[in-house]
Amino acid sequence: MNTSEEILEQKIAAILSEADRMTLATSVDGNSSASSVFFARDGEDLIFFTFNPTRKAEQIRVNPRVQAVIWPRGMEGIRGLQIEGLCFKIKDAQEIKKAHDLILQTTTAFKEFMDDPFLIKNKVVGYYRIKPTLIKYVDFYADEKFQFKEFPQNEWSAFKEALHAAGKRALLWIRAVRAPFFTASIVPILLGAVIAFGDLKHAGAAALWNWKFFWLTLIGGILAQAGTNLSNDYFDHTSRNDEYNKWFSPFNGGSRMIQAGLIRPYKILLAAVLAFATTLVIGFYLNARITGSVLGNSPLLWIGILGVLLGMLYTWNPVRLGYHGLGELSIALGFGPIMVLGTHFVLTQPIVHNDLANWHYMRPLLASVPVAILIMLVVWINQFQDAPADARVGKNTWVVRLAKIQNNQILYEGPFAYYVAFNVFSFAFIIFLAVLGVIRPELSTPYVLIALLPAALLYKAVQWGREWLKAWSAPDSDRSRLPYELLKVNVSTIGLHFFTGILLIFAFWLGS
Repeated sequence: MNTSEEILEQKIAAILSEADRMTLATSVDGNSSASSVFFARDGEDLIFFTFNPTRKAEQIRVNPRVQAVIWPRGMEGIRGLQIEGLCFKIKDAQEIKKAHDLILQTTTAFKEFMDDPFLIKNKVVGYYRIKPTLIKYVDFYADEKFQFKEFPQNEWSAFKEALHAAGKRALLWIRAVRAPFFTASIVPILLGAVIAFGDLKHAGAAALWNWKFFWLTLIGGILAQAGTNLSNDYFDHTSRNDEYNKWFSPFNGGSRMIQAGLIRPYKILLAAVLAFATTLVIGFYLNARITGSVLGNSPLLWIGILGVLLGMLYTWNPVRLGYHGLGELSIALGFGPIMVLGTHFVLTQPIVHNDLANWHYMRPLLASVPVAILIMLVVWINQFQDAPADARVGKNTWVVRLAKIQNNQILYEGPFAYYVAFNVFSFAFIIFLAVLGVIRPELSTPYVLIALLPAALLYKAVQWGREWLKAWSAPDSDRSRLPYELLKVNVSTIGLHFFTGILLIFAFWLGS
């Protein structure tokens, strides 16, 4: 005679056999999502296929707790299952093959995408497993309308769940501020610091180097970049720019925290305000130490205020510099001369004493030019993938302005020609700095010639870019996939800025 538990298992199995799709609910930070997906059974687990960049997949990576509702056709809301469980992306190759075959037994609707080599190579498609922790059997016609089956073996301990949640939350904010790209502020600050140390050493005051001022300056610069990134995310959300952007990647289209439902928009804005506010507090503290007053007149006060304003107004209403063709200039100034000069001024105070006549600013100003151009070009090339969404919301970047429209397609020859020209100019300027270092050693150093080494990477980036342009312009090209083929140029451009910047830092260190 069957026990009540065995009877319940049979009822659950019957529902799962009758249905082929479920409504899946996910949630992170109060952002709830629901979607209908086909599923297959693997023992007690449920398997489904989806695209990894989707909102549900993004949320599952952060919070694996999901709920699924399954109703057989014709029995919606009357007889079915409510399943709570933990969901994970399948990573083992053999398990992926097994999941692939199981899904195809349920439906062939997505076979074209499941077997697409391009999507597989770029990790766009994925398979997920739900391990149930509780199944609620619902039957409103039965005397016992609700029956429950628990799976304690699939549950996490409270400690494991808390540790997972804390780790994922930290990683979310690292992604939100785009921490891997903090090299944009670290490079100019280190450049200014090395030149400042050389000036102190030349004046016989190397012992007066102030590590506290250095670390405060570095933290302030990084926070300014974090504030810029966060505010850019928020205001590109309010303009719907990032929502319209279908060609986003780790290098463009924002952090996607808002679009993926991972962090509430107001938290992104508050974090941006906090980052800028902390930058200002650090700047005012340093200014007070230099001048004796928080608002004491000094180059640091005006450089700092200008830098924060450029970061805030890049996308903030109502100015929105990035929407009016001034974003590229803002990036170049903010992560070039402003950071290099501000750092140099703060760290040379033992010999400058807030007296402009004593401040040798031309050396750091000239050194900042290649860094400024190269960081601008990082944003410039990233705007290629952003261009359709930018044009749609009226974000008139220079890529949008220079591109031509032909047969409803964007042509990028114009923006790419400027990309090459600016790169060539930055390396030509390095040669100029080397010559200047021979003629006027107080303004530069001939050692900067070592910063020409990344020109080999530039050659490859230009070659890849031209191949991409040719493919993009071909009448039979698949333009829905080609934006991803430009990613190696995006990565190369970041590499050009970083390696050239590091070599410039090393060159001025040798020159000191």
